[in-house]
Amino acid sequence: MNEATRNLADTEADTRPGRRIDVVSLYPKDMNIYGDWGNVLTVMRRLSLYGYDPVLHEYNQGDPWPEHVDLILGGGGQDNGQKKITDDLFARADTLRALAADGVPMLMICGLYQLFGEYFETVDGTRLDGIGILGAYTVGREHRMIGNLVEHSEEFGDIIGYENHSGQTFLTGDTKPLGRVDADGTGNNGTDHTEGARFGNVIGTYMHGSVLPKNPRLADGLIRIAAERRYGAFSPQQDEQQSTELRRIDDFAQHARVVAASRPR
Repeated sequence: MNEATRNLADTEADTRPGRRIDVVSLYPKDMNIYGDWGNVLTVMRRLSLYGYDPVLHEYNQGDPWPEHVDLILGGGGQDNGQKKITDDLFARADTLRALAADGVPMLMICGLYQLFGEYFETVDGTRLDGIGILGAYTVGREHRMIGNLVEHSEEFGDIIGYENHSGQTFLTGDTKPLGRVDADGTGNNGTDHTEGARFGNVIGTYMHGSVLPKNPRLADGLIRIAAERRYGAFSPQQDEQQSTELRRIDDFAQHARVVAASRPR
């Protein structure tokens, strides 16, 4: 993490009335693989360019929980990373469930997607219980699903990213897929053509990449929900420089989307 990014963490600087948004990065020390930290950078930058005052709280095992939470982002990790955070995750489970029930937007990638479900049974047969926010369970397999991927989402359009997982995830109950994939052997489990999960404002996905820099529509969907929950409306307040910078970032994102979508798995 560079110095500029570090200065974003746990910032308590004065913010304009009605413009602060508190963002939690969940377990960045252990669950931050394949560039998932880029999701945090994207949300923080886009909030700033929309004229909000984002405050980042990095939450790791044993840390105090922030007083206010508007948006939560969690990344992926290897099996040993998941095992390391399980006890602490369960200690915070009631808080996370309450926030989810209250509509706080959350994006969980890969390993945390699995642990936000019902359980994850690793390839060696070890069962890691999840916290049950998403109706989903995962079973580890020897075969990995790996490669560039495009999924089709009714709300967010085509979401473009990179999957790399051996766990096969199956959705249950009222949890819906984030999107659908075209090819066999891709997505949640390689068979039912689903990818990711959505329950309320909680989203889980296997999309790395990281996913939000290439998918501004998804990033802005999370930002909009966070702002509407806290202030009743999403109300960008931008000067011309901010608007120009946001357009530049979106142009880069579109170029990255085209390149990624054209790459073979």
